[in-house]
Amino acid sequence: MGGTVRGAGTLPAEMTRFIGRRNELSHARTLLSRGRLLTLTGPGGIGKTRLALRIAAETQRSFPRGVWLVELAALEDGDRLAQTVAARLRLGNEALGDPLTRLVEHAAGERMLLVLDNCEHVLDASAELVATLLSAAPDLRVLATSRQMLGVPGEHVLPVPSMLLPEDDGRSPEVSDAVTLFADRAAAMRPDFVLTPENATVIQEICQRLDGVPLAIELAAARLRVLSAQEILLRLDDRFALLTAGSRTALPRQQTLRAAIDWSHDLCTDQERLMWSRLSVFPDSFDMPAAEQVCSGDGIQQGEVLDLVVALVDKSVLASEERGARMRYWLPDTLRQYGRERLAASGEEHGLRERHRDHYRTVAEEAEAAWFGPGQLAWFTRLRAEHPHFQAALDFILSEPGQAQAAMGLAASLWIHRLGFGSFNEGRGWLGRALALDEEPTPYRAKALFVDGLLAVLQGDISGADRRVSQCRAVEEALGDVPDLTRARVTLAGLVALFQGDFAQAVPLLEDALARHQTAGDAGNAAVTSFMLTTACTDPGDQAGTVHAERCLALCEAHEAQWSRTHALWALGLDHYRHGRHQRAGTLVRHALREKPLSHDQWGVAQCLEVLGWCAAASDLGERAATLMGAADATWQVAGSALSGLGHLQAGHQQCEAALRTGLGDAAYTAAFEAGRRLTLEQSVAYALEESPTPAPPPPGQDASAPLTRRENQVAGLVAQGMTNKDIAAELTISRRTAEGHVEHILTKLGFTSRAQIAAWATANGTGEAGEGHRAAR
Repeated sequence: MGGTVRGAGTLPAEMTRFIGRRNELSHARTLLSRGRLLTLTGPGGIGKTRLALRIAAETQRSFPRGVWLVELAALEDGDRLAQTVAARLRLGNEALGDPLTRLVEHAAGERMLLVLDNCEHVLDASAELVATLLSAAPDLRVLATSRQMLGVPGEHVLPVPSMLLPEDDGRSPEVSDAVTLFADRAAAMRPDFVLTPENATVIQEICQRLDGVPLAIELAAARLRVLSAQEILLRLDDRFALLTAGSRTALPRQQTLRAAIDWSHDLCTDQERLMWSRLSVFPDSFDMPAAEQVCSGDGIQQGEVLDLVVALVDKSVLASEERGARMRYWLPDTLRQYGRERLAASGEEHGLRERHRDHYRTVAEEAEAAWFGPGQLAWFTRLRAEHPHFQAALDFILSEPGQAQAAMGLAASLWIHRLGFGSFNEGRGWLGRALALDEEPTPYRAKALFVDGLLAVLQGDISGADRRVSQCRAVEEALGDVPDLTRARVTLAGLVALFQGDFAQAVPLLEDALARHQTAGDAGNAAVTSFMLTTACTDPGDQAGTVHAERCLALCEAHEAQWSRTHALWALGLDHYRHGRHQRAGTLVRHALREKPLSHDQWGVAQCLEVLGWCAAASDLGERAATLMGAADATWQVAGSALSGLGHLQAGHQQCEAALRTGLGDAAYTAAFEAGRRLTLEQSVAYALEESPTPAPPPPGQDASAPLTRRENQVAGLVAQGMTNKDIAAELTISRRTAEGHVEHILTKLGFTSRAQIAAWATANGTGEAGEGHRAAR
């Protein structure tokens, strides 16, 4: 059979240490044993070739007729593919006859592994050749690398992911695969290089910024000959100019980061390249409707968008993942920067940002219109996924001259997102910027003032909310008789009085607002106002509170508004508590708590914990009551609020606290209260629902009060000091993008949704000292 000897092959020796990829190696061996064609796919520089060679080396004993590597990167003509493979297998030249026939004859009956490296630019020819060989040679196995699958029947595909980063594998930066790769290549460049806990944190940030792409990491490590790790990190905003120091013996497209991406770009059609550049306008993951709305037109029909997205996913340009009922797509950061350069050069960037803004403004308006209905929780989930896009749209619209009214409209229409996302501070920040641009009395301004006042009340900023009531009245007077403005202003005024604890003033205002909402046919605001009235009717001898609570619950159930229903149940529970029906009250409030989505309603969770504490006290469960009240106090803080500003609950809290201090003693009350404050949100809810005698301790080896890394603690401390991401970047000498990444990691680890929650957590846990310590050290 062509004179091939047992164990022959063409695998090159490894020149550098192979690092990581344990999961991929295991999965690949399994797939190769189950099927006869395995294709490793992924973007340029992800390490497909290196992984294929390691797979081949580890499995070569299973192939007595050898493992044969055929490198196709230099092949320019697919018609020459069969001859190239035949030559690599030492089957002679073309003078001996048709190369495909010789390959078929040679492979028949031979147990061998053929490794075809870099098939993407001769994809059709590769698919045809592999299909022919596999059908003629049942013992042949083929391992291919390509930026997209071959599309051959029976093909198994293994997308090669980025190298594991610390947050992916749960290990410290020093032993993370990505950081280990950087350190290994750095030591080869600089013999004095040593990985330490201090520089590992910086290197971790470099690897994260580079999406864990091995080629990019190796190119960055090469720069340690002339730059420190910190300097490399700061220069990654211009990574294509920085990462140009590849091996002279590597293929040209592997010597610089730009060349690696240029290769992918060159393999795309003109329409795919145009789509790539347009998709770079999305700062984060997006769904198909967004791509269709934003990227179509001027060369791309809307009906063509789906196929172009599929093509870019197939070519490993776009990543994709199913999240809930929708697929989400995104460009890895490096590919997005590359596309953004192309977009800027095309002259389309401003127009694309306008279309991006318009699409997400429409999404916000649709969510607002549908907020009181069966899709409440689905909208919360979707709005949270789109949060980076709302930020980008607001940034853009606020930078455009003459767009103040539109900015107010967008910022205000996201009020339901602010309630569900808990980001009161951020919402008020956008509203404040928009309102400062133009003081002309308009309906947009009135709505923005109302929403800012609503968020101020929920934060406990009563004076700020009261100012917004006055400003709403001034706009209302300037515009004349506009019923919607009047009912919004009356509602806000009633809410301010309620949160001040002035129930005598709050009740008539809220009753007036309720009548206006009912006249307007606004069921959602009628339910909300009924909820407010329940909390304002404190007289246990009066049934008005019960009437309002039951109306609120009936409206929520009629409209299938699940999130609002949990608030209605809480209100009904509060009413039962005030009438002395403590057991029934506890049952209703626990039912509300059980149905609450924790990541969407921490303010509501705090309400539940507080009233459950009162119910426990009324049942002579003093220690439990104090613990629940402590948990409520911590939850108010992470929700961006404080009980001290919530006058409608203060009296009940103070009465309960006084009774508990008398019954337990100050020391025991304080100890139980502080134990509750130390619980995580999930532990607090579990304790409240399970009615266990003692709160659940943190998991073994985990300090619930300190789950962050040293650098993340520093960042949390600076957030608590009111610093923006830009300020944090300057303070810690890191890039703004890295600062943003740290804040996102902190939010994820702590289960938070806003900077206010980070600030509250940092203050409660003494983390604010980290920022001061860093400043002092400098």
